[in-house]
Amino acid sequence: MDAEKFGYQYYRQVFSKTSKPFAFIDLDLFDANAAALKQRAGNKAIRIASKSIRCQMLMSRLLASDPQFQGVMSFHPEEATYLSRQGFDDILLGYPIYDKRYIRAIAEHVSEGKKIIFMVDDVNQLEQINRVGAALEVELPVCLDIDMSSRYPFLHFGVLRSRLQKTEDVLSIYQAIEKSRYVFLDGIMGYEAQIAGLADNVPGQFLKSQVIRFLKSRSCKEVADRRARIIGALAEHGATPRFINGGGTGSLETTASEDVVTEVAVGSGFFSSALFDHYRQFKHHPAAGFAVEIVRKSSDGIFTCLGGGYVASGQPGKDRLPQPYLPESFQLTTNEAAGEVQTPIIYHGKESLDFGDPVFFRHSKAGELCERFNQLHLVREGKLVGEVPTYRGEGLCFI
Repeated sequence: MDAEKFGYQYYRQVFSKTSKPFAFIDLDLFDANAAALKQRAGNKAIRIASKSIRCQMLMSRLLASDPQFQGVMSFHPEEATYLSRQGFDDILLGYPIYDKRYIRAIAEHVSEGKKIIFMVDDVNQLEQINRVGAALEVELPVCLDIDMSSRYPFLHFGVLRSRLQKTEDVLSIYQAIEKSRYVFLDGIMGYEAQIAGLADNVPGQFLKSQVIRFLKSRSCKEVADRRARIIGALAEHGATPRFINGGGTGSLETTASEDVVTEVAVGSGFFSSALFDHYRQFKHHPAAGFAVEIVRKSSDGIFTCLGGGYVASGQPGKDRLPQPYLPESFQLTTNEAAGEVQTPIIYHGKESLDFGDPVFFRHSKAGELCERFNQLHLVREGKLVGEVPTYRGEGLCFI
């Protein structure tokens, strides 16, 4: 992609009549990212992680664009039933649930022929799902969430996620599934967060990046061996799961190369949020962003924008702040950074900025951008071509 074409003046002209603040998707870059992700995934199906998109119209666009995109990974049970009502199917809950009301609502959709799969890593979750299935007399599909973190002396490399860490743990819960009348094993998932979600080529962090690359390389082999061993053991006990899910934007190549994996999950790569700028193996395009308006000029090179403090979740740090994007060469101030009602910026670049001009940012993470805006403005070939509602714009807030 021509970086100059997608520069400040390009978007400034596109949004010359748009009130700020606003969020946008560049469909040219969004589609280019989708094409690159398909190539990186090889011949494996891609399940869309809705948490990173939070706009059902964009997810519909992806699913309609190519049969390689199959199914959705949902982040909340109410979101799953909402998507089911909108016509989506093959919806995998990315996280376990226990509330009987949520389980019952999903079970009712399953009883009507929809495919919504529960995530479990504990017999207590399984028994709760089975009780609801018994009450409604419907068999409910479950997916086992396998721990994919790596454990080294004095280091837990990965996230604290599932309790299913060893082959015997998985076989034990599988035996509980087999004894339960109203649940059945439909899938296996293992998310290697330490590979998929950890940047390994960060400017100014050469030694840390080298260590992370070494740990990733070691973890990749360990993860592949563990997954193959678990799937093999399940097969020996008669298990025939419909799908084996793994990976994320940052680990597509390694996960897709595993023979036992049938599908990979992708979310952030479609927008390519700022945290994904510093990976050695790939580079996607900044398809999503937001703009705030210059409302003050306190001194030469100091401009203040209205709003902008859209901070991402996770371990607090500078990398969770929205990243200055366009015009290039401006930066947040040390003391105020990105604020709830105002964001001062330092800029001594070539663009002539004045009151009312937009300043473009990229959110640190993909999905949380849409929690701040009711709609996304759509850009294609230098023109505004419409707008679509986010979940928030549809009056929805799941978490």
